[in-house]
Amino acid sequence: MTQTKIIPIFPLDLVLFPRQELPLQIFEPRYKQLIDDCMLGDGQFGVCLVDSSNQIRGWNGPKSVGTIAKITKCEDVEMNSMQLHVQTMGRSKFRIKKIIPPSIELPENYDPYSIEGHQVISDLNEKSPTDEKMYIRAEVELIPEIDDNISLNQWEYLVNLWKKKTIKQAFPQVIEPSSLDLILTQYYLTTDTPTIDYLYSLVALGAQDPNDLQPILEANSMEELIKKVEKLMTII
Repeated sequence: MTQTKIIPIFPLDLVLFPRQELPLQIFEPRYKQLIDDCMLGDGQFGVCLVDSSNQIRGWNGPKSVGTIAKITKCEDVEMNSMQLHVQTMGRSKFRIKKIIPPSIELPENYDPYSIEGHQVISDLNEKSPTDEKMYIRAEVELIPEIDDNISLNQWEYLVNLWKKKTIKQAFPQVIEPSSLDLILTQYYLTTDTPTIDYLYSLVALGAQDPNDLQPILEANSMEELIKKVEKLMTII
């Protein structure tokens, strides 16, 4: 039976992969509420790439597949708690089954960086039912982990594609192969025993836009994943 649960959703302009670290600076009242609720619970929320075509009460909604983030550390950046620094770690992937809209609509001319904007959100929240939340929630189903192995030959092939892509994109600047080997070393991507986590890190290096990474996250098998990585790394 598919496991489902209701979790807070944090749409961001990035893709989080399982077992990757994600630091966050939290300043918006609705996401401070999200973090506070998580700290009182199991410390987990869903991170999804923003889907600007999916508006939920005026706010940008999430793509349908994301990754659960586990809070590992949370501290105030300022004494007045206006900003939080949160460390998280990616866990399992999930697929959204049902969106639970936030309690408040996006205010007109809302500025999330201003004190006035924060006050507007706080005022709207006070008028909302106490059992509702300012942030998006969703009923989600967990996606099983890809447990197949990647061969060393497949890994070296994809690494070479990444090198060729990087060299082409840098033209007319000339990049020496030794420089690319140094980058791989700096990102701990020199290995004889590659895993899926190495693939995730490699595509993060090779992508120019977060939307390039969403298909990688949505892959359901190692075969599908390798094909999508190959496509991402290939310049026609």
